[in-house]
Amino acid sequence: MKVLQCWDDGLVDDIRLTDLLRRHGARAAFALNPGLYGPERSFGWRAGEWEVWRLALPELACVYDGFEIASHALTHPYLTDLSPDRLWEEVAESRRRLEDLFQKPVRGFCYPFNAVNGAVRQAVRAAGYAWTREDGEGGGEPGLPAPRVFRTACHALAEDFWSRYDAARARGGAFFFWGHSCDLENEAMWRDFERKIAAISADPEAEWCDPGDICESV
Repeated sequence: MKVLQCWDDGLVDDIRLTDLLRRHGARAAFALNPGLYGPERSFGWRAGEWEVWRLALPELACVYDGFEIASHALTHPYLTDLSPDRLWEEVAESRRRLEDLFQKPVRGFCYPFNAVNGAVRQAVRAAGYAWTREDGEGGGEPGLPAPRVFRTACHALAEDFWSRYDAARARGGAFFFWGHSCDLENEAMWRDFERKIAAISADPEAEWCDPGDICESV
């Protein structure tokens, strides 16, 4: 079974997350918004009692070294609300900036807020992305010839994570989960999550994969 994961928004907690994933040989894609990063770390939003901060632009290349990079649009808007010109800028300019920053192809697009319709899909296709992520039931599945659509099985912290994992394992298909590093709100959650990653890495029937690599292999 192929196991895929994708983390959104380029947050400061991704520093800890990427270190954890490297320790266990776990691959992942990170969906970033290049229009929201500045020369220094910046405030993103409040999550309960906590402030969520974005990484600084100069940190990105080092933090995500070795991981697949996807676009999460330029500034994380509801893409379905935008004019055609603004939609194109969010979809195409985000890819251009990320490729310039990381000096490698950016093949994936993850819809902010999972807001997507026909016009958004058409813009993403025209911008040349190889894969997209949509949140919903199921594992990786082909969509139109390009881009390939991957549907997530669940959130990284879902209560039924292991039952969904086992179901995908029994089918022998793909298991795709997603999240934000800020969702890991305390040390106990970090420890539980690391045990989860370690268990998947130790599963002889599981293979960590990137969505982009699956697209290249078919």
